[in-house]
Amino acid sequence: MSKKHQSLFANPEILRGAVMDSLRKFHPRHQLKNPVMFVVFVGSILTTGIAIKDLSSFSAWIALWLWFTVLFGNFAEAIAEGRGKAQADTLRKSRSNVMAKKLSVPQYGASFVATSSAALVRGDVLLVEAGDFIPIDGEVIEGAATVDESAITGESAPVIRESGGDRSSVTGGTRVLSDWLVIRVTSMPGETFLDRMIGLVEGATRQKTPNEIALTILLASLTIVFLLATVTLQPFSAFAVSEAGKGAPATVTVLVALLVCLIPTTIGALLSSIGIAGMDRMLQANVIAMSGRAVEAAGDVDVLLLDKTGTITLGNRQAVAFLAAPGVTEAEVADVAQLASLADETPEGRSVVVLAKEKYGLRERDLHALGAHFVPFSAKTRMSGVDLNGREVRKGSIDAISAYLKARGGEVPVEMIRSAEEIARGGGTPLMVTSDGRAVGVIHLKDIVKGGIKERFGELRAAGIRTIMITGDNPLTAAAIAAEAGVDEFLAEATPERKLLLIREKQGEGRLVAMTGDGTNDAPALAQADVAVAMNSGTQAAKEAGNLIDLDSNPTKLIEIVQIGKQMLITRGALTTFSVSNDVAKYFAILPAAFAVTYPELNALNVMGLRTPESAILSAVIFNALIIVVLIPLALKGVQYRPLGAAALLQRHILLYGVGGLIVPFVGIKAIDLFLGLF
Repeated sequence: MSKKHQSLFANPEILRGAVMDSLRKFHPRHQLKNPVMFVVFVGSILTTGIAIKDLSSFSAWIALWLWFTVLFGNFAEAIAEGRGKAQADTLRKSRSNVMAKKLSVPQYGASFVATSSAALVRGDVLLVEAGDFIPIDGEVIEGAATVDESAITGESAPVIRESGGDRSSVTGGTRVLSDWLVIRVTSMPGETFLDRMIGLVEGATRQKTPNEIALTILLASLTIVFLLATVTLQPFSAFAVSEAGKGAPATVTVLVALLVCLIPTTIGALLSSIGIAGMDRMLQANVIAMSGRAVEAAGDVDVLLLDKTGTITLGNRQAVAFLAAPGVTEAEVADVAQLASLADETPEGRSVVVLAKEKYGLRERDLHALGAHFVPFSAKTRMSGVDLNGREVRKGSIDAISAYLKARGGEVPVEMIRSAEEIARGGGTPLMVTSDGRAVGVIHLKDIVKGGIKERFGELRAAGIRTIMITGDNPLTAAAIAAEAGVDEFLAEATPERKLLLIREKQGEGRLVAMTGDGTNDAPALAQADVAVAMNSGTQAAKEAGNLIDLDSNPTKLIEIVQIGKQMLITRGALTTFSVSNDVAKYFAILPAAFAVTYPELNALNVMGLRTPESAILSAVIFNALIIVVLIPLALKGVQYRPLGAAALLQRHILLYGVGGLIVPFVGIKAIDLFLGLF
C-alpha cells in the first residue's frame, strides 16, 4: 500500500463501485442501522405514495429529493469504503497458494518435502531460499536474508530479516531476495496477517466505535424529539385553521419535509463515512488498525511513551568533537582517532572518520599499502585500533584505555579524566585514543536528537499531550537528552517491569497512554497501553499485543497516529456542530411556508424573502440533500489538525462551523429559491 494515493473522486473505478453500493444500501436492513437516515427513508416512501395517490407534482418533487438525500448518505458511506475495498482487492491478488519447502528436521540443510501452503499448520518448519515467496506468516529460527516486503508496505527498499532478534517476524506473500531463512509457521492458512489486513481494510467489516455509538444514540434521541414535535403539529394545524377560519391544515408532505430538515440529517448521513475515512487515513500512513476503537483511542491519548533510540535520536551515536591532551593539538587527536577508526564499520566509527575529514581535511589513507594490521574490537579488551610501521594506535573506553596504559607503565592524564567526566555529565559518551602507549585525546560521541523533534513535542504539549522518553541509559545521560529533545518526563534504565508500572501509574491518574514497541520484552507494556503500536518488523508477540501495526516499522509514526486519531474526532465534532446549527435556517424557510396563511404574523420569519410556500419548502429540502454531497470531501479528508488545546479548539469550531453553519443555509436556500424561480 503506497503512501502516494489517488484521490477518491479522481478514481473512476472507486466511483463506479460507490454508486452501485449506494443503490444496494437502499435495503431496509441497512437503513435500520442509521436511525436518522431511516426516518428520511420512511419519509421518502410516504411522500412517494402521496404523490402517486394525489398526482401531486409538489409531493413528487419532495419525494424525489428525499430519495436523493438517502442516496447521498449511502454514497458518502460507500465512497469512504471504496478505498478500503480497493486495497483489499490489491492484497487478495498478492495472496496466492504457493508451494512450501517443509523441512523434516528444523535446521538448514535437512531434507524437505514440497507442500502446498494451504496444507501448512502452526509449528511446521520451512526453508525459504533466494527467489522464493514466503508462503505463510512465521518466525525466523535460523539464518538471515533480505526480504522484499513492497507488497505489504509499499516500500521498494528490501529489509533484513534474521533469527534471534526483534527482526525475526516474516509475513506471507513477501519474497526472499538473497540468502535463506528457516521459518517456524506461527499462523494457520486463512488466519495470516494478510488475511487479517484484508478483513480490516474493508469498510463493511468496521465496527462502530464507542464515541460513534454515543453520538448515534444522541442523534436518534434528537430525531425522536423532532418526530414527536412534528406529529403533534398536524392536529394543532387543523385546530388553528378551524379557529382562524382561513388557510388549510399542514399536509403530510409538508410535515415530512419539515421533519427531515429539522433532524440532524447532515451528520447522520456523514457519521459512518467519517469513521471509515479515519481508518483509511491510517492505511494511507501504512498503519493497520486492528479496530476502529484503536483509531478513536489514538485521538483521545494524552500521554505518549517514546523510545529514545531511533525515535527521539537518530539511533546511532555520532562523533562531534575531539579534545586534546596537554601538549597535543586537536588536529593530532583527529589524525590518531581516524587511524583507529578506519577499520571500524560501526556508525560511530564511520562518524569519527567523517568528522576528522570535515574538520581537519584528513583523507583516508591506504593502510594496506602501509602494511597495516587491524585490531578488531573485542569484548575482552573493549578496544580496537591498528598497528602500522611499529606504531600502536588504540581507541576504547576510559577504563579499557587506563588498563592498557597501566600495563605499559603509563597513565591517563588527570585533564583527560576530567574531560571524559564532563562529557558523561552532558549525556555524551567519551572514547579515549592512544598512540604508542600515550593518551593523546578524547572523542566526544553524542546521541543526535532528530531535527524538528523538539518543535513537534511543543505542538503536542500545546494540544495537551504529555511526552515521556524511555531509555536504558543512566539517569544522567537520559536527563541531558530529555532536556535537549524537550520531552516532559523521562524513564531511565527502563526495564519491561518499569515500563508496565509507568503505564499503570499514568492510567491510574485517568490518562490514556500510547506507546510503541517491537520486541518480545515490549509485549506486556503494549498489552497494557490504551494505544499500542507494534512494529511490523518486530516479533510475533509484540504484534499480537498491539492494536495498531506500523508496516513501515517507524517508531516516530506514533506522533502521526495520534494526530490522525485526533483529526477523526475533530472532524466528527466539526460536522456535528455544522449540522446542528444549519437547521436553524430551515425554521425560517419552512415554518412561515407551512403556517403563515393561518398565522400571518409568521411572515416576519421569512427573512430570506422566499417566493412561495412551495418554493420555500422545496428549496430547504434540496439544500438539505445537496449539503451532504458538498461535505463528503471534508468528511473523507478530515478537518485539518491543529495543535490546540480543548478550549481553543472549541472556540474555533463554534466560530467556523457553528457560525458558518448558520450563514451557509441562508445563502444556499435563497440561491436555490432564485434558481427554482427561473422555471
